[in-house]
Amino acid sequence: MTKSETATPEIAANLRRAFDEMIERLQAARAAIDTPELDPAPADERNLAEGYRYLLGFMHGSIERALHDPLHPRFMRAIHPLNKATIDNADAVYLYTEIDGNHSYVVRGRAGDTRHWRGEAPVGQARAPQYVIFELSSGFAGDSGSLAELVPGTRINTGTLDSHDLQVEADGSFEILIAPVRPAGHTGNFLLSRRERNDKEYVGRFLCCRELFHDWEHEDVLDLEILRTGCEQAPAPALDEATAAAMLRLVGRNTNHHMRFWNTFYTQLLETYGKTKIGLSGEGERQFMPINDMNAPNAMGIATGGGQRTNIYAGGVYQLEEDEALIIESRVEIPPSFLGFHLSNLWGESLDFEGHQSSLNQAQMEMTADGVYRWIVCHRDPGVPNWIDTTGLSHGFLTVRYTYRVQPPKEQWPTLDVTKVDAETIRGSLPEDTGIVTPEERRAAILMRHRHVQRRYRQY
Repeated sequence: MTKSETATPEIAANLRRAFDEMIERLQAARAAIDTPELDPAPADERNLAEGYRYLLGFMHGSIERALHDPLHPRFMRAIHPLNKATIDNADAVYLYTEIDGNHSYVVRGRAGDTRHWRGEAPVGQARAPQYVIFELSSGFAGDSGSLAELVPGTRINTGTLDSHDLQVEADGSFEILIAPVRPAGHTGNFLLSRRERNDKEYVGRFLCCRELFHDWEHEDVLDLEILRTGCEQAPAPALDEATAAAMLRLVGRNTNHHMRFWNTFYTQLLETYGKTKIGLSGEGERQFMPINDMNAPNAMGIATGGGQRTNIYAGGVYQLEEDEALIIESRVEIPPSFLGFHLSNLWGESLDFEGHQSSLNQAQMEMTADGVYRWIVCHRDPGVPNWIDTTGLSHGFLTVRYTYRVQPPKEQWPTLDVTKVDAETIRGSLPEDTGIVTPEERRAAILMRHRHVQRRYRQY
């Protein structure tokens, strides 16, 4: 009998033990759906059902991450219809890959027409996303399972690059070098993968690419690949016991940690259901996520749950009866590169934006003569432009994002006003030049959304 054959029972037992540990942690993650001490969404039929889908989404993402190799990376979807989370942007594709920032990598991509990235009018039908940003982070939000990871300096972005500064060839192709040190004489697109700050060294591990869409009918995703320098000389090794066991444990750990982290984030830090001792609102009686209102726009980023560095965010919570509506008005002094509004459930999953108009961005809205961005949130179609469909969910998140190349002075940030009205009085509460949307026009808009979402999230 060979040495390998005699070791097989022990190896099998070790792998079975790792699998059992994974199952135990998945059971612990499941507890976050309905255990009050773990800050879940309020228990009703829809929230509980969606809570289990939410858990499956984290399992799905954790499995993909566990099977990933930082030395032989490829771009994967961080968020898509199978695993929505973190109050995801309905206008975004979230891609990521894990790397080892001690090595060098090259990202190669190709985009459709990018003229709008340079402030020019687009030509033709095949267009790049409205806005794209690459961010290389030293950590992944939620991995620790504890809000302690939000302490400044725990993780940073070692490098960022967006579509305003991305150098693109005439055919839409581009390359980005990722390295610990920029080579002498290098003038192309570059992301630093190792950075010192306050006498501490950070190594980039998670490269995230956000692609934000305005024109859902014509804009399409980027083609992307990433290769480590020298990967052709060092193929991935065959799988062994230790690596397989680590994969199994990682699936359970990440699923459990993310379920718990985001519950605590929404309930305790964002104060979704009322004031807390550690909430972002500070002193005063108003909670950070006000009910049927929105907080003032805030610049938030990696230290506040992994938000996009170039975004100004605002959020709140709606809680509406069948005959109630919110009219949300935003005055925007300096036009952003991207502007989008959408709804999410209380698990932080964006509502169905394919079969429902549960989101609208700057390019999809009908403007009145006063130039105010105006969204109408209610349960039934009021026959007016800019309706945001709750999909029948009575209690959820309101979110708006403003993306800027250069953050404006605070006195020139967008403003928000929210008014609750009776659904029957919606039209009378809007400007006189507000249009009418027929059922046929609404169906055409939904068909366009179906086609775009199919294209945006294609798996082939």
